[in-house]
Amino acid sequence: MISKLLVYKATDFNPYFNLATEKALFESLPKDALILYLWQNENTVVIGKNQNPWAECNCELLKSEGGFVARRLSGGGAVFHDLGNLNFTFIASEENLSMEKNFEIIKSACRLCKIEAELSGRNDILVKGKKFSGNAFYHSAGKAYHHGTLLLNTNSEKLARYLTPNAEKLKAKGVKSVKSRTVNLCDIVPELTAEKMQNAIITAAEKEFGLTAEIMDKVEALETKKAADLFGSWDFIFGSSLPFNLTVSKRLAFGICELNLNFEKGKISKARLFTDALDETLSERFENCLLGCDFSFENIKNRLEKEFKNDISNELLKLIEKALMQ
Repeated sequence: MISKLLVYKATDFNPYFNLATEKALFESLPKDALILYLWQNENTVVIGKNQNPWAECNCELLKSEGGFVARRLSGGGAVFHDLGNLNFTFIASEENLSMEKNFEIIKSACRLCKIEAELSGRNDILVKGKKFSGNAFYHSAGKAYHHGTLLLNTNSEKLARYLTPNAEKLKAKGVKSVKSRTVNLCDIVPELTAEKMQNAIITAAEKEFGLTAEIMDKVEALETKKAADLFGSWDFIFGSSLPFNLTVSKRLAFGICELNLNFEKGKISKARLFTDALDETLSERFENCLLGCDFSFENIKNRLEKEFKNDISNELLKLIEKALMQ
């Protein structure tokens, strides 16, 4: 039975720090308490535990525009976060965490904001048939959390661009998101703000549990910093990706080219260049110079520029950039 309702409101918009804070709150959960964590990320695509970032997100475009790619501990699909989106997390022991109650709290909070919402399936919340909230779940060591998004005034143009997988013959294995029609709640209630929704969720939670919320003022800083380093590490975000490959072809200045790049754990495990170029060493040099390279345009660019003259490397880079940035 829940005897204490604790609320923590994040003040940072960095996704790695916020995911680390969620982890710290989870690990420090007091017995018989429920923690309600309210947080926002800035310009971020968050993928599920078992997803391939390159199959879900235009990673290079997002990075070029100052955004972040993050991987969470829970399953589910990819979501876009900006400051027009509010995230919530309910943290409790497995026996005390009720998904039904949590969804009722969100629906009640929406009613307080003059919005009638309905649950769809196991993890979506809709208004007028359109999705504004996706949810995911995590369990470990007898504890669990349920977290989700609330689209208030999210930049729908960025959402559509970043969550569109590369169209240049990208073939990926693993869990893929199912794209849904979405709606911003501010389209329904223009005066709605993140602060108003936060307050409504707290009020609804107090009513649901018959408890007065206690506002938490801090989370253990040292452990949170260590976890933030983990969530922000290349290995955690990209290194655990399932195998996939990228194929792209085009006529370049020196001949017709088709590139095949295979990836294991986020690194190039095999590179092939098929071409009718006169330079018979071109394919072998291309293949050798990219083996083991981390999959990012910057790393590929550095390797190709070291191996080839400017005109050849520039042509190859244009082809790869087209595939990665489309």
